[in-house]
Amino acid sequence: MNTKILVLLSLLIGMGAVLHAVMPPIYLGMKPDLLLVMMFLGIILFPEKKYVLLVALVAGVISALTTSFPGGQIASPFDKVISAFVFYGIFIAARKYTKSIVMICAVTAIGILASGIVFLSIALIVAGLPGTFIGLFLSVVLPTTVMGTIAMAIIQPIAQQIIRRTNFTVSA
Repeated sequence: MNTKILVLLSLLIGMGAVLHAVMPPIYLGMKPDLLLVMMFLGIILFPEKKYVLLVALVAGVISALTTSFPGGQIASPFDKVISAFVFYGIFIAARKYTKSIVMICAVTAIGILASGIVFLSIALIVAGLPGTFIGLFLSVVLPTTVMGTIAMAIIQPIAQQIIRRTNFTVSA
């Protein structure tokens, strides 16, 4: 693994961890997970399976440490790994056709929805939910999807410009 890439992925996950830790719960102890946006950005910048797995595992552990949701400590690592590979698969398939910000935002929205569904499903099985699945989905997952998609639309072009302007090269 390339040290430069690991450092950049660490910075992204660190920023996501801060966003995740300071985000207040919006409904029944569940808070929007903007760590997903940074995880997805890392996958966009470095779309290799080894980096996808690494960033997903680290994001899952950090998310588990900072969650306030019942059963979230168990659900977070699973949801991050599953949603990372769902995002990666769709991103790689869609990238063949376009590299537009619209495609990136659409794939981000799908990834966040997948993450929310997996998280709620595992939390339901492990600890039960403090509300209904549909209620939590509508009040937390959908707003998180909108916020995350808007955040990606703003952050991704900036990150691409920074990578381009710094002449970031990865030697094999």
